Formats: sequence, structure tokens, C-alpha cells
Amino acid sequence: MPSGFRIATRSRQVSADLAERFRALPVANVSDNMSRITAGGPRLRPMHNGDVMSGPALTVKTRPGDNLMIHKAILLAQPGDVIVVDAGGDLTNALIGDLMLAQMVYRKLGGIVINGAIRDSATIREQDFPVFAAGVTHRGPYKDGPGEINLPIAIDGMVIEAGDLIIGDPDGLLCVPFDVAEQVYAASVAKQAAEHRQVANIKAGTHDAAWVDAALRRLGCEGLD
Repeated sequence: MPSGFRIATRSRQVSADLAERFRALPVANVSDNMSRITAGGPRLRPMHNGDVMSGPALTVKTRPGDNLMIHKAILLAQPGDVIVVDAGGDLTNALIGDLMLAQMVYRKLGGIVINGAIRDSATIREQDFPVFAAGVTHRGPYKDGPGEINLPIAIDGMVIEAGDLIIGDPDGLLCVPFDVAEQVYAASVAKQAAEHRQVANIKAGTHDAAWVDAALRRLGCEGLD
């Protein structure tokens, strides 16, 4: 099997139930429980109308400007899958547009992430279907390959393996590794509950912010009362 032009079989993936449970959690809370060191990068922004994204990753690595393997990934993907494309971040050529979007919607996929560009952005902006990308251009793609499907990829240091959980909301996107997804979910639920209690205390006038001055004293700040 030649390196750089191959299709592998996905051997495991997060469950549909777990992906659905993550939908109720802000990506920021999940990120806080992953030590804030993993992210898809600030360039990858939602291009759709803001619906949240959560589903198992089907990974694609492609030559910048070429979408042949993305077409194949759409044919391989199962309902709920999120296609995650490492296209090197190049914005010269768009890798998907409204025709490919229609195919993904018809096949009930969970979304697509492209470290590259899209086109037909006005149509995509009107849709619920989650699309995250790094930019927009009218120039179309080539269809010559090479590329890989279901092999590990990386986007701005965030490693994604086939079957990992991919989540996204207006703040951005995040990969939750398969092996720790349940653990991260439990911690994120607790984080969200703590924030809800904090908001309630703020509204009730009982919020305790004593930690601010304590931190400033510990750090040696001058001028405190």
C-alpha cells in the first residue's frame, strides 16, 4: 500500500450516543478540561448558520487544491460522521461547494472540517449543516489526488485519528481522542454545572471574587488596599 495515496479502514469510533451527549456542552468547557492545549486553530471558523457539530471523525489528507479524496470520503462516510480534511491550510483553491454540500446533507453526515477553502459561501451560510473552514475563494479544485483516508492527520498541532470525536460551535472546533472521550465528557458536565452555579451567584449578588486579590498578593502586585 503506497504511502500518500491510500484508503484505510476505520477500526473504532465514538458512539452516536456519546456524540449526541456532547452536543449540550460548549466547546470552551470541553477545552478547559483538556488543559487548554489542544485546538483546531483560530483560522478554522464556522461557515454555516451556527448549528453545533459533534460526531466521529473520518479523516482525509489531501494535496492542497485537490478534492478527489474528499469525494471518496463522502461515499464512505456513515450518517453522523464528520469528515475532517487536512489540506495544508492552502486557500488558493476551494475544496467543496454547494454540490458537495448537497451530497453530505443527503447522506446525513455530521459535518465537515477543511483546513483549506470553500466556495458557494452564501449558500453554505444559509444551511444548518456544519461546515468549518479556513477561508473562501471562487477558484475551484483539481481532482487528481493523491491523498489518504482514515489515517492520522494534524491541524495546527491538533492530532486527529479516525473515529475520534470532533465537536464544534461558534467558538471553534476540537478533537476529543477516542480513548478519553467518556472521561472528558464527565469532567465537562461537572464544569458546566459549576459555571451555571457561578452565574446564579452573580445574579443573586453572592458571587465570591476574593480569589482575585489573593492571586494578586501571591504574585506580588503593589497598590492593593
